[in-house]
Amino acid sequence: MQQSQVTSQQNQQNQALMQQPPAVISTKDQLYLTDMLSWNLIAMKKAHFFAQQCQDQEIIQALENAGTMHQRHYEKILTHLNASQNQQATIPVQ
Repeated sequence: MQQSQVTSQQNQQNQALMQQPPAVISTKDQLYLTDMLSWNLIAMKKAHFFAQQCQDQEIIQALENAGTMHQRHYEKILTHLNASQNQQATIPVQ
């Protein structure tokens, strides 16, 4: 490949990059976000359930820590979604 073709392709790739994400969430993105929330909620519930079934304090603590981590992730995703929803509400419609 010639140098000018490589440079041209690199310029096209650089122009294709978004500086900011769009103010709209696609259906595919929404489905993926729903899946992420579900995965974290299920993992949190399973960790709590299995911690209740254990007698070894180290395992209980490890499971509770894992459950807490998934709860934080769940809440962080919701925080991001609420923030983007609030930003969309303040965008004036033309």
